[in-house]
Order: sequence, then structure tokens, then C-alpha cells
Amino acid sequence: MNHWNFQELHETPSQTGGPYVHIGLLPQQANIEVFENNFNNQLVKENTLGERIRLEGQVFDGLGLPLRDVLIEIWQADANGVYPSAADMQGKAVDPNFLGWGRTGADFETGFWSFNTIKPGSVPGRKGTTQAPHIALIIFARGINIGLNTRVYFEDEAEANAQDPVLKGIEWAPRRQTLIAKREERDGEVVYRFDIRIQGEDETVFLDI
Repeated sequence: MNHWNFQELHETPSQTGGPYVHIGLLPQQANIEVFENNFNNQLVKENTLGERIRLEGQVFDGLGLPLRDVLIEIWQADANGVYPSAADMQGKAVDPNFLGWGRTGADFETGFWSFNTIKPGSVPGRKGTTQAPHIALIIFARGINIGLNTRVYFEDEAEANAQDPVLKGIEWAPRRQTLIAKREERDGEVVYRFDIRIQGEDETVFLDI
């Protein structure tokens, strides 16, 4: 029986996603058919409850140029504030027609990405607090060693945002605006624009999860 001395084990070095991240995680976008059921940006079905929204944006580097090889995942509660997961201990019924998780890549030409989803409900926070409606988002891209985690809040939820424990934990108030998606209506569709800036003066707040 081997007995490991963990003091002799070193951390595995990190590396970036590399140029083939789409082939491994979104092969269909690279015109490669691998999976029977491909992951995509559609979180809703015909009978999903809640307000249908489109979340869209671009990811910009430190020079202000849009990244075009970015992969993004989102995770959120349904319209009643329930996560479609056994880890959600609220005891409330989950919407069976809502996926709660999606994955997409930026368009190779424009850098635009989007998700078709619903506006989530509020969810419980720690120590009896309530979190404002939000969507958890993580970014993977060439040149990024680890996934960058952030959150998307909604500008028309100002009252809830003001009480959100995560937003309140950002000490410099102007930085909180980097987590707020802007609402507009386009051809009868509710669209929230959320641009992400990796570096620079208006760098998006990223969360250490």
C-alpha cells in the first residue's frame, strides 16, 4: 500500500483554454458534430414560466477590442427564485420547463454572444438576506488561466439591487455598475445588454468563488 507524503506534492500548473476550446465544449459552433444533444443558449421551453428575456453582449480586452473566441456559461434560478438542482433546499416547486443553465460562444465575426432565458426571481442569501434577481456568469477564453466568474443584475431592479449583499459588498459604489445589465425593448422582445471588460478603467467586477 502506497502512503503519499502530501507535502511532496505540488500544485498542477494552470494553463489557458487554448485555441481549441470550442471544439471541446461547443463543437457544433466549429461545424463538428460530436454530441447527440448539444449544449446551447436556449434555457426556455414553450411552457416555461416567467418573463422571456434575451441577454446579450460582448467581451472586451484591455485595449477595448471584442474577443471572438470566448465561451460563456450562465446559471440562474427560475421565475420563482428556485434553482433546478437538488442543492436548492428551499422546498419550493421548481419549474420543470426551465433548464437553468446554458452555454454559448461568441460569434466568430462580431464577438456577440446571447442567451434566451427568463428573468429570475429573488433567492435567499446568507444570514437571512435576500439576493436581488441575478444570473451567474463564467467566462472561458484563450489567454485566461481560470474561468472568470461574475454576476448579471438588472437595471430595473434598483430597489432590490440596493439591498443585495453581493452588490453591497463592493466597496466602491461606481464599480457596482459594471454588474448591471441595461434593458431595452427591440421588436417586442425584452433585451438586456451586458458587456464584459476583462481589463481597463471600466473592468467588470469578477468574483472569487
